[in-house]
Amino acid sequence: TDEIMQQEIRPLVAVDIIEQLHRQFAILSGGRGKDGAPIITFPECAGFSDIPDEDFLNVVTYLTSIPSLEAASIGFIIIIDRRRDKWSAVKASLTRIAGAFPGNLQLVFVLRPSRFIQRTIADIGIKLYRDDFKMKVPIIMLNSVSDLHGYIDKSQLTRELGGTLEYGHSQWIHHRTAIENFAMTVKTTAQMLQTFGTDLAETELPNDVKCTEELLSAHTDHHTKLKDELKLAVKQGATLLTCIREPVTRSANSKLSPDELENVATVERLLAQLDETEKAFDQFWTKHHLKLEQCLQLRHFEHDFREVKLVLDNLMEAQASFADIGDSVTRVENFLKEQKQLEDKGQEPLEKAQSLALHGEQLIQNNHYAVDSIRPKCVELRRICDDFTNETKKKYDILGKSLELHKQLDKASQWCEAGIYLLASQAVDKCQSQEGAETALVEIEKFLLTAKEHQLSNPKDFYNQFDMILTPEIKANAQRILQKLEDVQEMFDKRQVSLKKLAAKQTRPVQPVAPHPESSPKRGSPKTTRPAGVGTCHEAAFKHTPVDLSSNTLVCLLRVYFLEQFANTVTLPCFFSFSHIINELIETERVYVEELQSIIEGYASEMDNPNLVHLIPSALQNKKDVLFGNLPEIYEFHNRHVLPEIENCIENPELLARCFLKRKEDLQIYEKYCQNKPRSEALWRQCGDSVFFQECQRKLDHKLSLDAYLLKPVQRITKYQLILKEMLKCSKNSEGTADLEEALATVLDIIKSVNDSMHQIAITGYEGDVSELGKLLMQGSFNVWTDHKKGHNKVKDLARFKPMQRHLFLYTKMLLFCKKREENTDGHEKTASYSFKNSLKMSTVGITENVKGDNKKFEIWYNGREEVYIIQASSVELKNTWISEIRKVLTGQLEACR
Repeated sequence: TDEIMQQEIRPLVAVDIIEQLHRQFAILSGGRGKDGAPIITFPECAGFSDIPDEDFLNVVTYLTSIPSLEAASIGFIIIIDRRRDKWSAVKASLTRIAGAFPGNLQLVFVLRPSRFIQRTIADIGIKLYRDDFKMKVPIIMLNSVSDLHGYIDKSQLTRELGGTLEYGHSQWIHHRTAIENFAMTVKTTAQMLQTFGTDLAETELPNDVKCTEELLSAHTDHHTKLKDELKLAVKQGATLLTCIREPVTRSANSKLSPDELENVATVERLLAQLDETEKAFDQFWTKHHLKLEQCLQLRHFEHDFREVKLVLDNLMEAQASFADIGDSVTRVENFLKEQKQLEDKGQEPLEKAQSLALHGEQLIQNNHYAVDSIRPKCVELRRICDDFTNETKKKYDILGKSLELHKQLDKASQWCEAGIYLLASQAVDKCQSQEGAETALVEIEKFLLTAKEHQLSNPKDFYNQFDMILTPEIKANAQRILQKLEDVQEMFDKRQVSLKKLAAKQTRPVQPVAPHPESSPKRGSPKTTRPAGVGTCHEAAFKHTPVDLSSNTLVCLLRVYFLEQFANTVTLPCFFSFSHIINELIETERVYVEELQSIIEGYASEMDNPNLVHLIPSALQNKKDVLFGNLPEIYEFHNRHVLPEIENCIENPELLARCFLKRKEDLQIYEKYCQNKPRSEALWRQCGDSVFFQECQRKLDHKLSLDAYLLKPVQRITKYQLILKEMLKCSKNSEGTADLEEALATVLDIIKSVNDSMHQIAITGYEGDVSELGKLLMQGSFNVWTDHKKGHNKVKDLARFKPMQRHLFLYTKMLLFCKKREENTDGHEKTASYSFKNSLKMSTVGITENVKGDNKKFEIWYNGREEVYIIQASSVELKNTWISEIRKVLTGQLEACR
């Protein structure tokens, strides 16, 4: 308990009545009676009767407030020294003490006047007026200090009373004022820390870098000043403690009086409270400072993200503007140059985006509080980078194919021009002879052989190759060249027929006319029927378009393509998507098994390699099972069972769900692996930089280090539920839907079990065995109120605000209340633990579903509402889920009792 914050403010302190104390008409010397009763001495004072009643009452009240409650409860011993005074002074003293003494009295000793007449009067007076004093304690009249020594030991009396007790009134006043000033300093310091802590807790985090830096600087400066105040207060207390102990330090024979010992205890207690306050403040400041630093990191990240995002968006817009694929070789080559320039321009922004995404992931790994804000931005950055890279590759592919197509079309056009020139250049008079005709035929046949340079392997390749780039303009150009090829081919055919007749049989000379391109006969393309589907497109093209592939393949291919442009588009049925999912699952499963095998053979087995033993750090010796957990067991299970069974589902996809249902119990091995993961990660952080792991990674040629591959099992078990969900989309209302739904529920239950077990092993401080509490049904974080909740008396309680943050674990037999704590491990990311705070037996609890005023709250009461816990969930759905599960437990217990 923080006594500084709870103790009542005393009505008087020494500084308030310093003048009255200096008059020394009453002192608290520190002496004690035989039973420990404090002694207050009223020494001889000439002006005692002139002291105002208020001053007298203030001094006496202050003196009685100094001893401890235990000592004061025994009762005070009053010693009135009037040896040099008269009976009237004795009477006045007794009357004033009887009427105004605020504490319990045990005894009153009066050293009567020493002169004979006054002593006689005093003896008579005390007999006559004893009842008038109205004191309920004995009044003992003493003739001398020797008589007093019979009642009180000399060591407890000052020298004025014949004792040996050292007492200096000025020093006593100095000590009292110093102690009270130090107590006030401690209280003021604690209040300053509490006020600062409240301000920190209520501070809203800024939304920009500059304001966050200013806030961090201001809070840090204030924190430094308060720490300096704390140091000064501690120094003040240490100095005061030294002053009080000075007599003992100076002389080994000296002893502190009981009051001085109480002063020492008071100062030590104040110093302890100051130390406790400082620790609580430091703990709270550490959390707040970390949050401010993380806020500054977040604002820098968001600022950099906006800048990089703007540049990337401009790049994507520039890339989208390159929609033209060119209508000639020259234009396509220019587009390729521009695309290359854009790619080069985008390298630096892309590298910045990748670096920023990596920085964001590092913030997430370091348990940044704004994970939900950082992760989408990292995903967005990587998506834009991937989109730009993929789009660039697509542009290059399209432009490359466009360049290739235009080069082929140019070659075909040039071939046509060369053919026309050949026909026009053949002299008519020379072809009239048999020899001339044969020579012309050889020239034509030799020229027709060059058409093979423009041929493809088959029409289907041409279709697949240029399907994505044939725009209406390119189609029109291709049709024009096609028509030109047909015309030139027809011209060659007619010339060959004529020349063959001349070469076979000479007739009378005829004056033929040399053909010209513009006079060549024109033919329209033969009409074709529209094929019924994509699968018969090529067959229909060849059936309705008879051509000579040996001499005019390019014409055939172009015709085939134009026919296929009008083919019906067939929508793939759902089982193709289903098959695709199965294939993807098999491929990723094979990769997964191969990766597990590489880890075991490339790392785990190498730990037993005699040639590498000297590279293994000492902390890793005999820790292979800790680092790898049951990874070999997971590998054997997937290699021998999962992968073969999934591969058997290629022909029968509906059997996949049964594979998961069949292996439901076997998949529990992942729970063991995940439970060991924190130990494995701690060992990796300790030894991950060793030369041994670097050598193994080099041999395997892995781009990533071992810790990335040790995450594969955790990632894999979550992958299955995504695949099953996709399969469910494709199998609605089919007979296998029920099995898929059951398989999905099985995998989700395993993932939940693994997740819950990871939280359960982090419980600390619970003295029992959690395995005896029954099955862990639910776990989660809530705001919790209790009706016996105390106020915030310590600075460290400011972190709680009004509700307590508690992590609840619901078992069949018990409900545990824990406090989530995050601790740094060796300077790396934080690890969560759950400190046990309270527990409720489920056999003695009740539940109230609705709390007035908030539909997210519900009540759990214990022992007939002796204790009531108001629990607030983050959502109505979560609240209803917990209520349902608790009711199931209570109903089960009721049925068991029946």
